[in-house]
Amino acid sequence: MLTRIQQKLLADHRLQEIHAKVESESRLTEEDAMRLYEVRDLNALAFLASIPRERKNGNKAYYILNRHINYSNLCILSCQFCSFAKKKRDAEAYEFTIEEMVGKATSALGMGITEIHMVGGLHPSWKFDHYEALLRALKKIDPRLHLKTFTAIEILHLAWMGKLNVAETLEQLHAAGLDSLTGGGAEIFSQRVRDQICRGKETAEEWLDVHRTWHRMGGRSTCTMLYGHVETIAERVDHLKRLRALQDETRGFTAFIPLPFHAENNKLSHIPEPTGFENLRNLAIARLYLDNFDHIKCYWINHSLKLAQISLSHGVDDLDGTVLEEKIYHMAGAKTPQEQTASELVKAIREAGRIPVQRDSLYNEIARPKDEKPAAAPDETTLSPGHNPATESNLATA
Repeated sequence: MLTRIQQKLLADHRLQEIHAKVESESRLTEEDAMRLYEVRDLNALAFLASIPRERKNGNKAYYILNRHINYSNLCILSCQFCSFAKKKRDAEAYEFTIEEMVGKATSALGMGITEIHMVGGLHPSWKFDHYEALLRALKKIDPRLHLKTFTAIEILHLAWMGKLNVAETLEQLHAAGLDSLTGGGAEIFSQRVRDQICRGKETAEEWLDVHRTWHRMGGRSTCTMLYGHVETIAERVDHLKRLRALQDETRGFTAFIPLPFHAENNKLSHIPEPTGFENLRNLAIARLYLDNFDHIKCYWINHSLKLAQISLSHGVDDLDGTVLEEKIYHMAGAKTPQEQTASELVKAIREAGRIPVQRDSLYNEIARPKDEKPAAAPDETTLSPGHNPATESNLATA
């Protein structure tokens, strides 16, 4: 039974039709997704997106204790949207030695991390065996440490360096310590867009094939979409459609992570960055359309922790983790901190009326705060099940 407020939110008959599909767990079409992108009422989207979020994850919101390592920003590519990649002659160019990366991981392990998230540029001179040695050195610190490393384009680069096919590359990296793949580099799958923002990078088919191959080997990965630059809404929906199709085929994706474009220090700096409204709308639509994904993540590094709190009432169930050090988005102008403590993440989740759950890389539950109590049941004045007590204050200051 809908409350009076919920009935008002669904006054548009087109939303009533989508609501009926969501309630009956019927799959949304591309036309439905396009229709949702026309909606200007975030409260309506929040209400709709909270239905599958609650169905899949109850009132839980996840976080992980992790450490990011961007091992080098030297890159043979020159993607137009990228502020991270540098050439050897550039003042901001850097590369960490294996010993330095082991030191970073060892220090973070003392803080309780369970995952290393490691990506970097396509290094012009490192050989394949360097990456194998790096993985073995990190795994030697603690074999239980989950190594979530490399994007699809890095895997293709390593395959070329090692004169191997994709499956052989993944098999050898897995033997050295690779546990799961990161989802970066997907950008927007439309070739029209890729020709404008990342000429020379892998095609959509190549990105999907790397993840398909890894999933068929029993591996898991995340996936992303970089939005808010030159793509159309139809191209966003096409991107989601292709991810949903691969997930139907392999069930190998753990989470979807929409990434808003950051405009500083790159060749697309003239393009306005996505607004908070657009970010929340995009997250909510992803939750509604990607019915075969268990988790939608709001990467707080991109959005700020305050907007990430609000996203918990827009279909999101995961805020990522402690991070500890992040370079890619900060070199593109991100003003967020480069780390969060576990206590800050727990506080943010609680303030949003959710139950904080520490997870591992595959969403197995590690712990809940010992004093955690179930959230109070919302009454008819809320937007149940999407109500977020932190929303009102955060909208004023995010």
